[in-house]
Amino acid sequence: MANSDKNELINWELVATNPSDKSWNWKDLFCYWGVNIQSVIGFSLIASLYLIYQLNTTVVFLGCILGSILVWFFCNLIGKPSQIHGIPFVVLLRTSLGFRGAKYFGALRFLVGIFMFGIQTYFLSKTFSYLIRILFFSIDNEFLNKDIFLIFLSGLNIIDWFSIIITIILQTYFFRYGVVYSKKIIKLSAITVYSGLILFFLIVFLSDIKLTINVFLESLNFRGFLSSQNTIPLLTVAGTVFAYFSIVILSFGDFSKYVKNEKELSRGNLSILINLVIFSFFAVFITIGSDIFLKDDANSIVKILTNPTDIIGKFNNIQLTVIALLFIIFASASTNLVANFIPCQFTLINFFPKKLNLQSSSYVISILGLLIGILWLPLFSQIGILAFVDTFGSFFGPLFGLMITDYYLVKNKELVSKDIYSIEKNSTYYYSNGWHLKAIYCLILGFVFAASTIWNYNLMYLQSFSWIIGAFITSLTYYLLAKK
Repeated sequence: MANSDKNELINWELVATNPSDKSWNWKDLFCYWGVNIQSVIGFSLIASLYLIYQLNTTVVFLGCILGSILVWFFCNLIGKPSQIHGIPFVVLLRTSLGFRGAKYFGALRFLVGIFMFGIQTYFLSKTFSYLIRILFFSIDNEFLNKDIFLIFLSGLNIIDWFSIIITIILQTYFFRYGVVYSKKIIKLSAITVYSGLILFFLIVFLSDIKLTINVFLESLNFRGFLSSQNTIPLLTVAGTVFAYFSIVILSFGDFSKYVKNEKELSRGNLSILINLVIFSFFAVFITIGSDIFLKDDANSIVKILTNPTDIIGKFNNIQLTVIALLFIIFASASTNLVANFIPCQFTLINFFPKKLNLQSSSYVISILGLLIGILWLPLFSQIGILAFVDTFGSFFGPLFGLMITDYYLVKNKELVSKDIYSIEKNSTYYYSNGWHLKAIYCLILGFVFAASTIWNYNLMYLQSFSWIIGAFITSLTYYLLAKK
């Protein structure tokens, strides 16, 4: 066998991290978890849980804490092997599925990530287009009425087209250098967005201190917390919060491989709880305070707006709107980076290890993301593509369950580093021509149970827990089949 064939699984981005590059500490992970929740969706989710569904405030708070504790626990489990051995998620997957199994099943993370990247890019570009429209309107309030802006192609006019192309170019330019460089973006974004939240908090708070505090306190509902009727809402909130973070758990090793040691990893992951508490306070307070400005009846929050873009759209203040949109751009772009772009890089490089590097994979991701973003409004949003994306995502829980059970319970934390990159028949992870058939059987079984919560109407109430259900089924069956 030619030497080039023996090395076909090796890529500079897939080999073990150089110890000198393991520079992440708990503060960096605090920022990482910060940008994961600092999104328009995260803001709306938190505000809605506290204000829209008329749930007991203590139930919502403890449900959020419970959900984030689950994320902390699972991220520690999946993050430690990558931290110890310095390898990303998809390379660790080779030890459980074989090099071919990891190649194709790992590509599922790419498929979900690339669709979410393209969709997020579309919505991020809309924020850019709002800024451009504000600029044109400020210069000439009749300028946007010109015929050229009334011509649409694929649901986008000339401003929208310009915005989405600029969005892709900027993301490609800043994201293409991988995790080591992206740490700077993550830290900058987390600090910037929290600074923005503090700014808007002060604007709301100082506008009418007494009124704002009273309305905030009145919105908090602590009565009847110990009632048995709150058990289901508590679990539902916990499942909702867990489901929000679940997309990043599987590929968390892409980041934990750069963490200094296990202590920093555990402390950093614990900051999920801190971020959630801080962000929840700002989201609820700003939402309620904004509602006071927008309504004649300050005490009415029946139809309160929880989407930050909807809120700022109601303010008749261009300067405030521009500032808010800039913060939203920071938040949305950094979330797109950590949740979608970087996982796509690693899984795509693993699929073509001899042909791609960080920059070339970034160009592929950007081109595909641009196509998805362009087609989102006229095609993908109309055919319910997110249901299919969620179906592919139903493999994430089973993949996690397989990897954790295999590493901790079956292989007892032992890993043969040289064989991860070997296609030799006598290598540890060769299995059946690169496929671990027992693992694949357990994976598909877990997927069936997880996906049934999406497609079976009678099981849809369990959809928030589909990730955990799939992980449990795969873990149990694999342990029974593989443990000697």
